[in-house]
This record gives sequence, C-alpha cells and structure tokens, in this order.
Amino acid sequence: MTPADPARDDTPLFRLAALHGVATSYRPSPDRTVTASDTAVSAALTALGVDASTPAAVGDALAARERELRERLLPPTVVGWGGEPPAALAALPAGTRVRVETEQGETRASADDLPPGVHTLHVTAADGRTAEAHLIAAPARLPAPPGRSHGLLVQLYSLLSRRSWGMGDLGDLAELTAWAGRALGAGFVQVNPLHAAVPGAPTDPSPYRPSSRRYPDPVHLRVEDIPEFPYAEDRSRIRTLLERAARLRESVLDKGELIDRDAVWELKREALELVHAVPLGPGRRAAYADFLAEQGRELEDHATWCALAELYGPDWHSWPTRLRDPRSAAIGRARAALMDRVDFHSRLAWLTDAQLATAQRTARDAGMPIGLIHDLAVGVHPGGADAWAQQEYLASGMSVGAPPDAFNPRGQDWGLPPWRPDRLAASGYAPYRRLLRALLRHAGALRIDHVMGLFRLWWVPQGQPPTEGTYVRYDAEAMLAVLVLEASRAGALVIGEDLGTVEPGVRETLHERGVLGTSVLWFERDWEGDGQPLPPERWRADCLATATTHDLPPTAARLSGEHVELRDRLGLLTRPLAEERAEAAAETGQWLALLSRLGLLEGGSGGNSAVSEEREIQAVHRFLLRTPARLVGVWLPDAVGDRRPQNLPGTWDQYPNWRLPIADAQGRPVTLEDLAASPRLYALMDVVRGR
Repeated sequence: MTPADPARDDTPLFRLAALHGVATSYRPSPDRTVTASDTAVSAALTALGVDASTPAAVGDALAARERELRERLLPPTVVGWGGEPPAALAALPAGTRVRVETEQGETRASADDLPPGVHTLHVTAADGRTAEAHLIAAPARLPAPPGRSHGLLVQLYSLLSRRSWGMGDLGDLAELTAWAGRALGAGFVQVNPLHAAVPGAPTDPSPYRPSSRRYPDPVHLRVEDIPEFPYAEDRSRIRTLLERAARLRESVLDKGELIDRDAVWELKREALELVHAVPLGPGRRAAYADFLAEQGRELEDHATWCALAELYGPDWHSWPTRLRDPRSAAIGRARAALMDRVDFHSRLAWLTDAQLATAQRTARDAGMPIGLIHDLAVGVHPGGADAWAQQEYLASGMSVGAPPDAFNPRGQDWGLPPWRPDRLAASGYAPYRRLLRALLRHAGALRIDHVMGLFRLWWVPQGQPPTEGTYVRYDAEAMLAVLVLEASRAGALVIGEDLGTVEPGVRETLHERGVLGTSVLWFERDWEGDGQPLPPERWRADCLATATTHDLPPTAARLSGEHVELRDRLGLLTRPLAEERAEAAAETGQWLALLSRLGLLEGGSGGNSAVSEEREIQAVHRFLLRTPARLVGVWLPDAVGDRRPQNLPGTWDQYPNWRLPIADAQGRPVTLEDLAASPRLYALMDVVRGR
C-alpha cells in the first residue's frame, strides 16, 4: 500500500477497475487516503473474470466494458422500492416499451405498483434493441420493532443443562426461551450462528467459518427429543451412549474441562445412525417428503457433499477431479451410489430444522414478540459444502478480510471466499435470496455479521498478506432490497453488526431501510467531540444496545481490568502493561463517573468488591435503559459475573475460543438450571425490566 496518487486513477488499469467496482484506493481515516497496489487490483479483476494480465489485455477489457455499458439498456438486476418503478427505467430511450412478468404469474405493461417479489422485466427500445433484467420489488422499509424489548444474548454451545451431552443444544434453547419469556419477560434470545461446521477432527470451533450457512449443524440436536429415538432397536448401545454423554457433560460441568465439540458429535452421530434405522411413520414420512421437495437441489447438494466428505475428506479441492464439479455426471453417479448416506444427512437437516422450529414456537408461546434472533456469518469455509455447491458464485483465489487499522496494523484475512457481485446480479441474487429464506424460516430477527459487507468487502488475493488487498463494491441497493424483501415476508427484524470502521453513508442507508444497528456501551463515545462517553439521550433509537458481545470482555472483566491482564499473559499487548492498565482504568473510570452523575450507581461502588461489581453491572444496564434503543440485550454470562470472553480475537490455540461453558465469578460452570435459580441473575433482570 502506498499514499494516494491522483494521477494513477486515470491509468487504463484503474479505469477498468472502477468500471467493475474494484476500488483503487481506500480511506482508513478522513484525513488519509491509501492507494491499492496494481497487483491487488489485477488479482481482483482476474477473480471477476476480467483479463488484466498485460497492458494489451487491460486495454481490450477496458474497451469491451465501456462498449457494454454504453450499449446496454438495463443492468442485470434493478430495484423498485415501495411499489415505485426502478430508477433505471428513467434512463431508457424515449418510446421504450416495458413488460413485466411478475413472480405471481401476471403480465403487466408497467413497472408501477408491483407486488413485492422478484419479477422479470422486459424492455424493447424504439430502435429494436431488447433487454431483460431481474426486478426486485421490495417494501420501502422494514417495520420498527413492536415497542421496546429486552432479551438475552448467548452462545448456544456454552449453555449446558443437566440434560445436554457436553454442550448446549436445541432442547436447551427451547427451555431457555420458555423460561426467559415467562419468568424474565424477555422479548428475544439472540444466539451465535448455528451453521453447519466443516467435519473432521479437530473441527474448527468457530461458528463464523462454517461449511454451510444454509443448513444448521446437527450437533445441536437434542437426540432424546427425536420422535424415533425411543424405537431404536439396540437399547443396550443406546444406554451406553447415554452413559458416555453423561460423563462428557460432567467433565465440563463438574471437572472443569473444555467443551469438546468433536466428542459430542462422535456420540450424537452414533446415536443418530441408530435413529436413522427406525422407519418413519406415515405422517412423519409425508412431512419428510415435503421437506425434501421444498428444499430441492440445495439440500441435495448439501447432503451429497456431506456423504462425499465421509469418503474423501472435508476439503473438496482435494477430491478426485471428477467430483469437484457439483453438476457433473460423476456426481450424479456418486449420489446414486451413496443414496443411504445422502438420505442420512438429509434426514439430519430435517430433524434439526424441526427442533429449531420448536424453539421459535416455544419462544412465541412464552410471550416473546420477537423470539429467536439468528446470526448470519460473513462467509463460508473455502473447502466446505456451500463453497463446493455454489462455486460459480464465489470469487476463486480470493479471501475476505480487513485492511490495516489501529488495532490490526497487519490487516486481517478471515479465510472466507467472497461472493462475486457480477454473478449475483446476473442471477437476480438467487443464492443470496435462498440463504436468507433458509435462515429466516424460524427467526423473529436476523443479525447480519459485518453488515458493511452488503456494500463492499476487502478482497485478499490467495497467498498475499492482507495489506495486499483492495475493496470490491457490491450493489448495495440490490443486496438491501433482497434482505428487506425476505425479512418482510418472514415478518422478521434485521439487525446489522455495524461496529468498527464504517464507510460514510452506510449507517444512514441501513436506517432508511429499517435495518437496526448495533451499539455497544464501551464504543459509544463522542468521537467527533471530546471523546467522552456518549450520554444516553444521544444514542440512536434504531439499534440493539448491549454492554458487550462474544468478541469482547465480559462486563465484570472490563470493570476490574482483568481483560488487560489476560491479554498480557497471552502476549497480545503492543504497549507496556502499565500503559495498557492505565488507559483501561481511565476509560472505565469515565463511564463509572457518568453512571454516578446520572444517579444509576445505586448503593455506591465502594465496600465489598463483589457487591460493588454487581451493582456496577446493574448500573451499566440501567444506563442502557436510559437510551432510546428499541432493543436492549443482556449478555447472559454477565448475569452471573462470568469474567472470561467466549472469543479472544488474535488468538488461536493460546486461548480456548468457543469452548467455554457459562461460568460464575469464580469460574465455576453454571448450568441452565442454575441460571433459572440465580438471585444475581434475577436482580439484574429486575433492573432491565424497570422494576
């Protein structure tokens, strides 16, 4: 990366990049512009199918692109909001005729007042030229939440009950929603991504680098709740599995061991094989057949990948060449040969979907106006099921990441292949629509991780450091229109994770379309003024407000400064420990001073340190209630004084990311049953309920 050079913007390579949405520079701060390298720009163009290998190739590609844009009547996808015709129609030549084939099967001679959906637009110019485009007709905006709601944020695997098999499951989630709705007046429960993980040992425990975002992971199944489970024939083997599951659960809850997802899956897979051998009754078989028909090729692809991964490993790039193309004749033959295994994995998808439905239904029955908030990861593992089945829509040789900033001077590479914006547009955003539809099946809301990715993503060429990347732009209007359309059809809210550096105009555009933001207390400061904590009346209303998240220290650790000590022990500090301690103490002190001035520190903050900490956590949540935020979330570990972050960015095996059960202030694991009897939790929730 080099300082910006305006003269370079007029080179053929940079002009070509601009026409394909590839950025030639970016602004890490308002007063600084950095120019992308020629290597990064060329690599991004190559991943988009544009030959930029030589100056001659660049010239030819530039001329072809300029001619294409000059001659085309319409882009591949256009958007109409709130029944209004697409803006692109205003640029058509005079006398152009318009015809729309709606998703509902009608034919119209106008694009005015169309019903919501993805329609086909045909235009014929007076000179005889024709064009066809996908027309996304979306509501103007999503409705606001139904009044203010409070709720819980939890990593499901960390929520163990005395019935789970060593990690939290969908049975625990249903119990949590029933209890939280009825006993705590909660309006929602937000969980981590439940996407299917890449199989293998050891499995990557991060829920943000999945094999598939379209299907949930069957490791979350409560095996005993499957209707066929009582009829499994080998009862002796079932008893043995239940005994092993109990020992696994006790190792986490009573012996202080980490959550072992691989061990949990090994037991559940064995049990699910026995359940799969039980014939379905007529009604269940009909329901399964309906699910297969509804899911169609997407489920067939997913289950086929799972079956092939059992034979050839979890990275499809290493499979025999004939099996790397999901549409090849060889795949058809392999699917037929592996019919029983394909059915097994299809059945698991159905069973998991059913238990997710139960959890959401339980939440609504408990009075929650929202219920479950699911989480959509930024992307998928490059060797996994979605990357295999959808490879035509993904940019080969590229990875999503982030440019260098104050916290990550080397930049970040997340190892996730990005969508190709050109292929998405040409398909009318079909794979993106199907993904959203799958996640919204049993959700009252959807959280979009790194929602800025609807606008642009930092592409890093394979084998290059993150500093050698560049931004590639997406059609944010189309991406947002699909999101608003699918969420409105599902009657769901959308929450965008918009923390960190956000491109100017992004938050305003999201707000215009009814997408809520994310506001975390420690980041809400007057950054354009004196940098002091932002008073509650200046917070935005359209957001989910919380004290912390899964990637940040729990509130108890933040208040005590223990998060600095932890980072020091792991060698993550970039400055002397004394400086880091002083800065953290000063920041915390500023917040406590504001809480005190507002009269929110009831009982003061002196005396017994444990009591003081609990009162300070309560004060933090009283503050959140003073803001106009429509949703207020409580990080469930905060309710019992847990001091350990679930994930510590910048670490891999130095810290047990994604493997910790919820624990109390002394680090003792706390079960779901313990939570439901915790005086400390009820005291905090009474604060959040305004009691």
